[in-house]
Amino acid sequence: MLAHRTWAYRIVATLALFSSLATTIVRADEHTHKYNDLEEVVVWANSVGPLSNRQETYEYFQLPYCKGEGKIEHRHETLGEALLGMELVNSGISIRFGQNKDVASICAQRLLTPQDIKVFSYAVAHDYWFQYFIDDLPIWGMVGKRDKETEQISLYTHQKFVFEYNGDRIISAQVTPDEPVLLTENSVGFHVDFTYSVTWKSTTKDFKSRFERYLDSDFFENKIHWFSIFNSLMMVLFLTGFVSAMWIRYLRRDFARYDKEAGLNDFDHDLGDDYGWKQIHGDVFRPPSHPMTFAAFLGAGQQLAWTSFFVILYTIFGQEWTERASIMTATIFIYAFTSIIAGYTSASQYAQYGGRDWVRALFLTASFWPACVVIVTSLNNSIAIYYQSSRAIPFGTMMALLVIWLFIVLPLTFVGTILGKNWAGKADFPCRVHPLPRPIPEKIWYAEPMVVIALGGILPFASIFIEIYFLFTSFWSYKVYYVYGFGLLVFCIVMLVTASVTVVSTYFVINTEDYRWHWMSMATCGSTAAYIYIYSVYYYLQKTKMYGLFQTSFYFGNTGLACIAIFLMLGSVGHFAANKFIMRIYRNVKVD
Repeated sequence: MLAHRTWAYRIVATLALFSSLATTIVRADEHTHKYNDLEEVVVWANSVGPLSNRQETYEYFQLPYCKGEGKIEHRHETLGEALLGMELVNSGISIRFGQNKDVASICAQRLLTPQDIKVFSYAVAHDYWFQYFIDDLPIWGMVGKRDKETEQISLYTHQKFVFEYNGDRIISAQVTPDEPVLLTENSVGFHVDFTYSVTWKSTTKDFKSRFERYLDSDFFENKIHWFSIFNSLMMVLFLTGFVSAMWIRYLRRDFARYDKEAGLNDFDHDLGDDYGWKQIHGDVFRPPSHPMTFAAFLGAGQQLAWTSFFVILYTIFGQEWTERASIMTATIFIYAFTSIIAGYTSASQYAQYGGRDWVRALFLTASFWPACVVIVTSLNNSIAIYYQSSRAIPFGTMMALLVIWLFIVLPLTFVGTILGKNWAGKADFPCRVHPLPRPIPEKIWYAEPMVVIALGGILPFASIFIEIYFLFTSFWSYKVYYVYGFGLLVFCIVMLVTASVTVVSTYFVINTEDYRWHWMSMATCGSTAAYIYIYSVYYYLQKTKMYGLFQTSFYFGNTGLACIAIFLMLGSVGHFAANKFIMRIYRNVKVD
């Protein structure tokens, strides 16, 4: 339906990205956000797409709009802009700082051919909107309107621009489409005039507050949000109290019983009440199944957890949500530079349990999460290319990401592997591992690891349920998520809940004399990801109006990718807490 952009143009644009990996500033005024009187204010046309499908975007001029006279053809993209499908092209609309215009022509007597009419009719019927960027401020407008009673479709041919300025800076920008023209199909088409008007208004608003109009404080800072934070804090207090009570009551009782048994003679010891977690001291430090994969999961999870933490801090202190696609760019490079954490965590875990195949472990750790991203993104990218969408990732961007992986991620993972192997790779277990594994006794159904895993994700999910709704609404709708202070607090809460739940679950399992705690400790709170994905299905069906293969694949593909990341993060944190717990209790008990 929409015109296809030539691959030559795409390659030229992405080669510029590959060589810079940063924003190329075309005009100094857009960098400083300061303008002289009558200086040009560029209207950057970004994209068009259906209102219900936020991810389904196309280049602005794939709709047969006319292009006015403009000197700047294309603005170079950052890495984040390219990944988000942002296509900034000069619209050709001539606007001068402080200059009002009643009615000005973009192009006069533009002939809309029958094919143009068909394209515009399709866009209006599917509620297409367009997006501009003016001085880094995003503005939106509808392509046309459809009469619900008569089903008549009209195209907006006039755009009203209203600017507020304070001194030499633009504070706000708005566009209001107007003057609808009825679209009627005929064999020859018809002529229309595309026009615009500009109004400048002085204001006393401060420049630093110019993004506040995009923030929905009533939505993000309402009582329900505050109540959910309070509820999560109460959950943390309850769980930490429960864990403390377990330490004080149950573990002290266990230690007292085991110390009493240690003082008995052989005959009395045989008659003693011999059960509990002490009985598996010769197996509890047995290597987990698939130790290399397990170590890679731990490394990837720790890296993603620290990446998330640093990105939230970076956004809070830098207010990067105000800069176009800057969070995406920052996330990529923070992830790359935290690769040393992944290598260190993976290597130390792998070495402690006798791993020897270091090369495979290194590459598995460095490539597991990127491989997940590549698989999902390749599927989505294929669909985007088929739809000729601007969301299709250019070849040059893919090469830039490959260079980052080869020259930053892989070397830093190697450094982390060397450090982890030499500094923390020594097995310092308080108990020897028996040559033959101990049989696992039969137990009641709710003590089975799979049941514990299924139940373990409920509390972490409950602690972030409300925040997940706000994040979904921000990412899949048109609200700007800016309450990163809330996000940081919820992030810390879910980590504490994860640690507490995993410690309790691990104690419960080993007390049934089941030493398979490694994978169980990772999956217990990692199962939270499954609950989030189930919730995403409900959200898609009940809270959105998304439709079509394009948006559905992007929604469930990207949500699935996020859930894999959540599984790895919570799993690695849970295993870290469980490992500390296991090491502590077995150091404090006497074994033969």
